[in-house]
Formats: sequence, C-alpha cells, structure tokens
Amino acid sequence: MIDINITDIKWMKRAIFLASLGKGTTSPNPMVGAVILDRNGNLISEGFHYKSGMPHAEAMAFRNLKKDAKGGTIYVNLEPCCHQGKTPPCVDKIISFGIKKAFISIEDPDKRVSGKGIKLLKNAGIQVHKGLCKRESAELNKSFIHRNNTNNSFGVLKWAMSIDGRVGLKNGKSKWITNKYSRSLVHDFRGGFDAIVIGGNTLRKDDPFLTTRGLRHPEPLRVVFTKTLDLPEKSNLWDCDSARTLVVYDSSSANKNYLKRIPKFVEIEELPSDNPILLSKLLAQKGCNSVFWECGPKLATAAVKAGCIQELMTFIAPKILGGENSMNPFEDFEFKNMNEVFNLNPAEINFIGNDLFIKSALN
Repeated sequence: MIDINITDIKWMKRAIFLASLGKGTTSPNPMVGAVILDRNGNLISEGFHYKSGMPHAEAMAFRNLKKDAKGGTIYVNLEPCCHQGKTPPCVDKIISFGIKKAFISIEDPDKRVSGKGIKLLKNAGIQVHKGLCKRESAELNKSFIHRNNTNNSFGVLKWAMSIDGRVGLKNGKSKWITNKYSRSLVHDFRGGFDAIVIGGNTLRKDDPFLTTRGLRHPEPLRVVFTKTLDLPEKSNLWDCDSARTLVVYDSSSANKNYLKRIPKFVEIEELPSDNPILLSKLLAQKGCNSVFWECGPKLATAAVKAGCIQELMTFIAPKILGGENSMNPFEDFEFKNMNEVFNLNPAEINFIGNDLFIKSALN
C-alpha cells in the first residue's frame, strides 16, 4: 500500500495538465501525460502523447530522462498500454527502467489493456496506486472512455439563440445572433474535436467553413449528413486544401445522381438510414473520439433522440427575435408530461461579453 501525500497529488495534476496539451490531436488514442521522479523525489523527466503514431507519454518521458530512473516513481493519468500497436508497450519500458512506484489515475477502458497493464506492473514487483485524481482524469478523457464503452463517438451539440429561444428568423437568417467573442470561442472549441457535423439544410442555407480559422492543424474533419444528397455544386466545404470533408448519405432515400455535384477529393460514405446513431458509430470506427454537432433543428432533435449527444453548449444573446414561426433549436419531441423532458446538469456558466454561455451534461 502506497501512502498518499499532497506532493503525489501535485505530480498527478502535472501529468493531467501535460496530457491536456494533446487535446484535439491524439484520437483515436487518449490524452496521456507522464511525470518521472528519481528515488529522492526529484523531477527528472516528463512527457505527453501528442499524436497517434507518435511516442506515448511514458516513452517520451523516458526518452527525456535527465538521470537514472531506477528506484524512481512515475505518475500517469491513464493505465500504461501493454499491447503492441503503432508503438511498443509502455509497461515494458516502465519495468525495464527499474521504476519502483507507479501512480495511475484510472484504468484504460480499451479491452486490450483494461487492468492488464496494472497487473503486469505489479507482477514485476512495482508498487502501484490507482485512483489518484480520478475525477479529473475521467473528465479529461471522457470522449475516449465513451467511445470504448459504447462504440459511439462522444457528442456535443452547440447552438446559439436569442433570449426568447430563437435560433433564426422565419426566413432562416441567423447571422449574427451572438457577439464576435462568442463566435471566436466556437472556433476555439472546434479545435478540441475530431469531427464537426452539420446537416444538408445547414450547408444549403449557411454555406459554413466549419474550421478553427487556423487555430489547429490539421483541422477537424467536416461532416455533412444528408438524406437526399441534394447539395450545392459550390460550397466552402468542397475546398479541402485546409480541412477534409466527408459527405455521409442515406442510401435508402438519396438520389445518387447528385453525387456528381460533389468534387472527387471530398470523401463519401453511405449508411442504410438517416438514423444519426449510425453516423456516430461510423465516426467512432474512423477513430473520432469526440464530435461537435453544429446542425439545425431537425438533425439536432434526431441526434438527441438517438443518444448521440452527451453534452450541450448553449450561447444565449440578449436579443428578442419573436414570432411563432421563427426557428427553434429543436423540433417537437412530443412530450406529454413534464417527467418526460430532458433534465440537464449545468457544469459551466459564463458571460462572453454580453452573451451567456452554458455548458450542460445531458442525462
């Protein structure tokens, strides 16, 4: 049994911070950071996983060693891998360098690893402590954990609306409901996701770019989910020099003659129906841990109903649009009683200029 003190918490939080530096670039891998101390408790190395195919956090830390790690301690926010992938197993490195103690925040949900890495470390005589800062570690890698547990991507739905709950006028115009600071923040948010999803109607009406405006390279995958394939011949999304675009269509209802409108360098996939959970599974199979849904009311409603959405990001502007026929963020869920409605757990509430931002978990 390893005794825990405030210093151990400090180093684990450092590992978690290092892991966060890989946000938006590690998928399908998790975000992992590692800190190594010598036998006297002095920091001798640290590292983090930056991108799939590149060295894992533990490997980077051992590569950066300033002195011998024998008899030392390692802190990692996720269980070290024990299987051969694009890189060698990290457990082998920890054992070979003579580490005496290992603090591991949470188990890896990947069935190839889950618990096996910890068991190998213990079998090698290393003292292992699990659970330090587990809440923070689970929050950091919630999308990776969700994808491994459900085979679906972790979905976050974003929308901007007026204080009377409208996302656009009845003629469809919505630029701009929120202020420039909120719009800039959305560009920043996009950088933390592997893919951004819109529906065909959003593409036709808004012709968006769906990029981080250069804040991240490579840009997230841009996805258009369409039932009809009736998409414009000219679109900002057809320019794939800075960001990839994927069109996913419902093969049961789409007119495949429209495929000729789409440039050849745009990726295309077909699904057997327009159920958005199939899209979530497809993107998970492509290695997308997290997906940012920036779609209109129809697809947003279908995505929530299908269980594609785990979190909501809402921007509320101090404006009144009015009108019964103005656009709402959702279509009718057809609830009959108040006990049927979705209850949210607000996790973050902030003012962005004079806009209100609310981040909520969807139960």
